[in-house]
Parts: sequence; structure tokens; C-alpha cells
Amino acid sequence: MSEESTIVVKRMNDGTLVQVLPDGSTRPLPPTDWSRLDAMSEAEIEAAAMADPDARPWTEEDFAKARRVPRVKTLRRALGLTTEEFASRYHIPLGTVRDWEEGRAEPDQPARAYLKVIATDPEGVVRALAGGPRPNP
Repeated sequence: MSEESTIVVKRMNDGTLVQVLPDGSTRPLPPTDWSRLDAMSEAEIEAAAMADPDARPWTEEDFAKARRVPRVKTLRRALGLTTEEFASRYHIPLGTVRDWEEGRAEPDQPARAYLKVIATDPEGVVRALAGGPRPNP
């Protein structure tokens, strides 16, 4: 990234975006001029994207080199759990969850099926593991 063309942006608690200035102070971002973008042709949009060193479209090679976020990490975060909480709640060894999340290992077929059940009904899995009563349909 080139420093002269890069700005630091922060999301405030109310959801607004502000630019963080070099002295640490902030200022509101200027509104996006959507009419300017709407007036551009597809060729102009692509040329502008290709000219921006910080926002070039990905090539097939870029996609091939990119590291995928393991689905278990996405699932755990969606449930709002730490790695330790996820491992404990769903009776999966902590080291196994860490290996999955860090890409050192992939879940095997039974583990993928279990993760799919967790994603579908996380509280049902907790109840089943606890041996608790099943809710009436």
C-alpha cells in the first residue's frame, strides 16, 4: 500500500465511519459521490480499479494463493463463542478445534457432519449432549 494514497478509517460505536488523521484525531468521511460512479462505463470502472494499487481486482492466481478462513472459525464466531467455549460446549478437544481453525488439520467426514448439525441447531446439540429433555414440536 502506498502511504500517500492510503487513509485510515475507523467505525464508531454508532456505525459511522471516520477518517483517523496522523495526529490521532478523527473527521467524518466525505459522502460518496455515487452519481460520479453511475456516470462511468464498465470499462472506465475497470480501468480505475486497475490503476489503484491498493484496490486491484483479484486474479485467479491471487485467489489460488489466498488462505481460506476455516468454516469452524466462522461458525464459532457466529455463535459468539471463544475457541475454549466452543470446544467445551460441543465436547471437541481444544487442540482439535485450534488445529482446524489454524489450518493444520481439516475436519474428517464425521466431524464435518457434526459441525453441520451444530450450525443448524446449536442449542439442540447442547441439549443432546447434556441429556436434557427435548422440546415439544
